[in-house]
Amino acid sequence: MDYQPTKALDTAKLEALVGRAVSDLSAGYGGVMVSLGHRLGLYKAMADKGPLTARDIAARAGCAERYVREWLNSQVAGAYLRYHAISDTYEMTPEQAMVLANEDSPVFIPHAWSVPASMWADEDKAINAFRTGAGIPWGDHDGRLYCGVAAFYRNAYKASLVPEWLPALDGVVEKLKAGALVADVGCGHGHSTVLMAEAFAASQFHGFDTHDKSVVEARQVAGAAGVADRASFLTARAENYPGTGYDLICFFDCLHDMGDPLAAATHAAKALARDGTVMLVEPFANDRVEDNVSPVGRLYYAASTTICCAHAISDGGRTVLGAQAGEARLADIFRKAGFTRFRRAMQTPFNLILEARL
Repeated sequence: MDYQPTKALDTAKLEALVGRAVSDLSAGYGGVMVSLGHRLGLYKAMADKGPLTARDIAARAGCAERYVREWLNSQVAGAYLRYHAISDTYEMTPEQAMVLANEDSPVFIPHAWSVPASMWADEDKAINAFRTGAGIPWGDHDGRLYCGVAAFYRNAYKASLVPEWLPALDGVVEKLKAGALVADVGCGHGHSTVLMAEAFAASQFHGFDTHDKSVVEARQVAGAAGVADRASFLTARAENYPGTGYDLICFFDCLHDMGDPLAAATHAAKALARDGTVMLVEPFANDRVEDNVSPVGRLYYAASTTICCAHAISDGGRTVLGAQAGEARLADIFRKAGFTRFRRAMQTPFNLILEARL
């Protein structure tokens, strides 16, 4: 039976929505092309090289020319590369290189596409979770999730953690320079822990995570950086990791993933030195859904649906914050845990940097 709308359609609104849907579909296809360009070294083959022919680029990357030409055309169509019709050459601008070729750039994007790739791979798990209400533990996801998240956050932390976020906290940098005791809760692959250990040689850093494989990777990251003497890692939960008297306890983009964030904040209150600080870094969000209507909000709500909320539910689901919790809900958690001071130290388009004190 043919579909018959029950109400008159606004043609302009329909066309606008179809256009948006096609644009989203195009971006999904484009994500595959970005991943291929990164993994095959095509972007790096073009960076800072000026105009090149498809044959030149294929030779530099060690790929077949016909595939490369079609890939190049897809990049031109998406405004990710420039095309010079007269010379039949392709060029990467400095801005495009920052986003697509420079792996140390804070706006390097290709790694981020590993996350939706993992979400597609885990679609059947998500369908089952929706129908049953069951959770999906972090460790049960497609392996691309861990590498994608770690690599994406690593660059943001590298650009901002030491030069901007820590100085925004009251008196923390001075303590770290003098020699402080630091806990990095939910440390993942340890990039945040290692960055702080590299910057503050007089301090001791302890990273904790529930995911065994991430802890193993974090130890390797610390060893490669030469800071294993002051950055250690242990498998432990946020509500019972060892140690007391911490001068700084950090939660980097992880509190909203926990099944009982109040228990995590309560344990932090017990483990913290009396004049210590909690640094809570969370995905940027306003407090109301209607104020989160943006590309970033959409991205975070989507990831939260099948990753963040799914893990929190698997972890007991006492309070499922989600990745768009907002400052007000987070402040309420810490006040209930015994903290008397809570403020927004700074923000970025992607993160809230919050400070809590007893």
